[in-house]
Amino acid sequence: MKRLIYQVYVGGRRLKLYDHCIESVSWYCKEHKIDHIVQEHPRLLIKPDVFATNRSEESYMKYGGYLPIYEKENAFEYFNEYDQIAIIDADIFIRERSPNIFDELTEEYDFGGVVERDMPLTEAYKKKILNYSRMQYGSIRLDWDWRKDTGGEFMNMGMMLMNKSFAKYLNGQTPKQFLMRSEFKQFIDGMGPWKWSTDQTLLNYWIKKEQMKVKKLHWKWNGLYTANTKINECHFVHFFLKDKLPQNGENIEELMNGII
Repeated sequence: MKRLIYQVYVGGRRLKLYDHCIESVSWYCKEHKIDHIVQEHPRLLIKPDVFATNRSEESYMKYGGYLPIYEKENAFEYFNEYDQIAIIDADIFIRERSPNIFDELTEEYDFGGVVERDMPLTEAYKKKILNYSRMQYGSIRLDWDWRKDTGGEFMNMGMMLMNKSFAKYLNGQTPKQFLMRSEFKQFIDGMGPWKWSTDQTLLNYWIKKEQMKVKKLHWKWNGLYTANTKINECHFVHFFLKDKLPQNGENIEELMNGII
């Protein structure tokens, strides 16, 4: 069985945090005999409609007019070569001796991800995702299984796991054709409540709409740093919200000490 971990590291500027995390993924791939691709240059160049977008110019013009977050979907191009693909954000650190995540996704599933509200979360973060889910998913008429304290059931797309069966939902489209579907335009353009949205909203919407067979992975596979109260138990540590980390995440030793 051929397996691939795909990461994106575009934008030009090198960051110690990303370098350190990607190196951990590289070692993990060698240990488990997984292929590893790090995309360092933009390929899809997904751009919001400048005449319709609600996004601030700074959010996309600083990258030459495109949205780097959607570069991750370029991994969909590799389903003709691999049986399983994982897309892992550049700010995720994998601990040594972590088990092989691909073994978690048996063949009856199309997709695997970690539902944020299923994580052991701080009270402050529970309130945050309650408001976030109302804003992002409240107007999307699908069954989000709402809860009063933590909102809707959505997955954190910093770590995505897919079997080859996932590809059938692309309907033969290339990654760029897929993202340019008219049904996604409101997300790409950042209209209304999606002004600051990423591919996370788009993918959660699409996966639920298509009624894919989803495996809800254990929270240890996507531990949100500062939000997860049991970060020391997580296999994958996700240093999300980099701008709010001490020294913007550039003090690697401090971060590593914080997850022991």
